[in-house]
Amino acid sequence: MKQFMDQDFLLSTETAKTLFHEHAAKMPILDYHCHINPEEIAKDRKFENITQVWLGGDHYKWRQMRSNGVDEKYITGDASDREKFQKWAETLEKAIGNPLYHWSHLELQRYFGYHGHLNGKTAEEVWNLCNAKLQEDGMSVRNLIRQSNVTLLCTTDDPADSLEWHKAIAEDDTFEVQVLPAWRPDKAMNIEKPDYAEYLVKLGDAAGMEIKSFGDLKAALKKRMEFFDSMGCRVSDHALEYVMYAPAEETRIEELFAKRMQGGALTKEEVLQFKTAYMIFVGKEYHRLGWAMQLHYGCKRDNNVFRYDQLGPDTGYDCIDNYAPSAQMADFLNALNATDQLPKTIIYSLNPNDNAAIGTILGCFQDAGTVGKIQQGSAWWFNDHKAGMTEQMTSLANLGLLGNFIGMLTDSRSFLSYTRHEYFRRILCELIGGWVENGEYPADMEVLGGMAEDISYRNAVRYFGFQL
Repeated sequence: MKQFMDQDFLLSTETAKTLFHEHAAKMPILDYHCHINPEEIAKDRKFENITQVWLGGDHYKWRQMRSNGVDEKYITGDASDREKFQKWAETLEKAIGNPLYHWSHLELQRYFGYHGHLNGKTAEEVWNLCNAKLQEDGMSVRNLIRQSNVTLLCTTDDPADSLEWHKAIAEDDTFEVQVLPAWRPDKAMNIEKPDYAEYLVKLGDAAGMEIKSFGDLKAALKKRMEFFDSMGCRVSDHALEYVMYAPAEETRIEELFAKRMQGGALTKEEVLQFKTAYMIFVGKEYHRLGWAMQLHYGCKRDNNVFRYDQLGPDTGYDCIDNYAPSAQMADFLNALNATDQLPKTIIYSLNPNDNAAIGTILGCFQDAGTVGKIQQGSAWWFNDHKAGMTEQMTSLANLGLLGNFIGMLTDSRSFLSYTRHEYFRRILCELIGGWVENGEYPADMEVLGGMAEDISYRNAVRYFGFQL
């Protein structure tokens, strides 16, 4: 029997162990998509206790606590932080096979030096150990990033954001890690939302203009893109129900925009036409700027309306949506490619059944300008566990070139989540090592080691063009 989460955790072959320990584990981290708050980096926040780090805003954990019958008081309610931590510890001991079990213990090992098991009985010991450790200067936000060997991270930012905290970080020569904005313009696209007109006022103020037409919207977005670009932005991100393609003439889009601004309601087809025009526009701009475009789709959000009305979005009530017409995604990419304005694109679906469809679409739009120009993103959200990562990388290997994969991203609000990169790298090395030891690829450790290092770090550096 192997020891619990020892140095060879998830590594069952000698090839896998060599690839991980001598290659992947040594690489820095480039976190090209996360949701951490740049203000906390600028102010170098220190946390008072482990509950603040682990349970504040982490809907992954909240879902599991609810599944364990924990009252909402101990999840998002007014219970003490110590009580909330106890309920989480009691939940975690039942989470066998869940990535949260592995992530939590990796974080305890790497940041707190704790190699035991967190459960209801050990909660007091772990609570005291972690809280004492968190008071040390080495556990401030900036030092956690340094400990994690991060060279660059990209936050997630609205076009109307002033980016004041990014500016403050960039001007602070005591912090060597690059913290760059990433463009997340969903609010400017979601014309069906009740507060759309109010948002356009905010966006217009940021751009120094009034938005009265679709043409104005495009002009305002271009102004804000130029500003983001000047602040080092090199990547965009879109949260879509699915990648739609319902083209319409420009005059039709202006009519739809005017209708909505006058208080009218758009039909579902009209919304799709507007969003298609919007996505075509921004896609062309990304190509002009040399940005990468990330497309996240396949999520049905806020399903529990009772709880949504109480707690709001991003509180653990989302699920996989199995409606994702791959033909429309192909048509969307083709529309950009037809005028040679298709940007580097990373495609993520929340539905693992879409892996093969994505894998075949990638091959339709690659070209010599960028190695692996169209990427399948790492296993996302409900799929970022051992089985999901293995399935995603196996599908990519079967249908494309795994060696050009840009690897893992944190996609988290927590400064301790960088252990997910270690988790990913162990799974990657186990997968490759298994193929080698089964005689499916030669045991050329120079090539294999370079591949593990590339997927862990270097491919992403090259793909986004970051100066590191």
